[in-house]
Amino acid sequence: MAVKAITDEAHFQTELAAAGGKLVVVDFTAAWCGQCRNISPSQGMSIMPMFIFYRARTKIDRMQGADINGLEAKIQKHYVTSLYESGEDYGHGMLDLNTFIQKNRCECLNESNDHPMVNALSSSGGHLVSDCDEQLIISITFNQLVKISAIKLKAPPSHGPKKVSEQDLVLGQKDLVSGSPIPLHFVKFQNVQNMQLFVKDNHSGDETTIIDHLAFIGSPIPTTKMDDFQRVAGKKGESH
Repeated sequence: MAVKAITDEAHFQTELAAAGGKLVVVDFTAAWCGQCRNISPSQGMSIMPMFIFYRARTKIDRMQGADINGLEAKIQKHYVTSLYESGEDYGHGMLDLNTFIQKNRCECLNESNDHPMVNALSSSGGHLVSDCDEQLIISITFNQLVKISAIKLKAPPSHGPKKVSEQDLVLGQKDLVSGSPIPLHFVKFQNVQNMQLFVKDNHSGDETTIIDHLAFIGSPIPTTKMDDFQRVAGKKGESH
């Protein structure tokens, strides 16, 4: 992992832009912070114990305190889901939006209890299987506004989805084997936080539909959160 010293805001934004879909971890230096030396990448640096995680120039997480184990856990979490680490480049600033999916607010109607949808949101987390019949209604919630340009569906050729509503997609068996991005009408998904897919049937015609992996390709829409601002002088109600 390369460590770079940032000199000013322009330099910072340039490095974020150059990183693309890579995971970027930013820490902040402060000569007065003694405990930070325990977590510094070299003995010659003193680092404020505030770490902010970025992907695609968008803040995805943060951590306070000189907790080495906690920092390593967060880096591992975001490293695994990083587009850069998967070796895929979708171009034009597009990336796998897995990091931005709010999994505890997603749901799938007619999912099997033993093989729920959450399995399919990871490339190595198992698979999603329908329960009573071949149909599935999948609702995805993102933790912020995103632009979606394509979806990826990887599944067994025989039991993978055939017709998927949202844009009346018809998936061939080759599409399911390759798991290649399937373009959507980009104009329709320029500013969304929720998306719903209705799987109508599968290629086998029987009552079991299987999805190994479901992914959304696009880009996050940078937003400003008031929680990111902190009062640095004076008291509440004072004018400056």
